Amino acid sequence: MEIRKMTIGDYEKVYDLWMSCKNMGFNDIDDSREGIEKYLRRNPDTSFVAEDEGLIAGVILGGHDGRRGFIHHACVRESYRHQGIGRKLVDTCLEALKKEGISKVALLVFKYNEAGNGFWEACGFTVREDLNYRNLALRELVRIDT
Repeated sequence: MEIRKMTIGDYEKVYDLWMSCKNMGFNDIDDSREGIEKYLRRNPDTSFVAEDEGLIAGVILGGHDGRRGFIHHACVRESYRHQGIGRKLVDTCLEALKKEGISKVALLVFKYNEAGNGFWEACGFTVREDLNYRNLALRELVRIDT
């Protein structure tokens, strides 16, 4: 198993993995090949895949705005779970963000995603009860929930 930086050449395999993971949310623009290519250009050193003989077993998109880090769309193929791959991806991403001077990282998980919430809690991420998450779509997006 190799943990390496994600490239746009991984997109099709990563997208297939994302679509196989339950209780995640995507959209047709930000998560398109063009959207992910833009994200990787802006964050070339903080997104990673776990690859096993050409198969993408896990992925984590990590990025930052120069001040705060954010993790998007982290998942591990179901047949590879409970082997430490997710934790290794998280640790690799967090270390890369630290190297870029980032000291705080956030992420979003659907409330009903019990496995995801349990994983992030085990990684030390806490729930902020004092915040409301808000967003505004600047153009029409098609939601893709898995």
